[in-house]
Amino acid sequence: QVQLVESGGGLVQAGGSLRLSCAASGRTFSSYAMGWFRQAPGKEREFVAAISWSGGNTYYAVSVKGRFTISRDNANNTVYLQMNSVKPEDTAAYYCAARWTYDSGSYYYTEPDFALWGQGTQVTVSS
Repeated sequence: QVQLVESGGGLVQAGGSLRLSCAASGRTFSSYAMGWFRQAPGKEREFVAAISWSGGNTYYAVSVKGRFTISRDNANNTVYLQMNSVKPEDTAAYYCAARWTYDSGSYYYTEPDFALWGQGTQVTVSS
């Protein structure tokens, strides 16, 4: 079973950039579709970005499309979230999630789709 550990969070000024990483243990990382979610204080957790296990298909929330990029390195068991042009409303705890799948091209974007979750990393954007 894959275990997930996020890193890369921190304090960044509005308009700046940050790259989050999610390191996965386990030998079958390449068979997992991955996603990033976030949860701001007092709000429900929401979808941010998703990627198929092949890396060939990605999907983004409207609020981050064009600013964030999800990618993965299956050789190093890591998925990334490059965050550019960040805004104060991007402030949240960011979580990566994994779902095992047969289909190399499938991605998922709802919480019930994912069985495995990391512990989260905090991103704070100052105005």
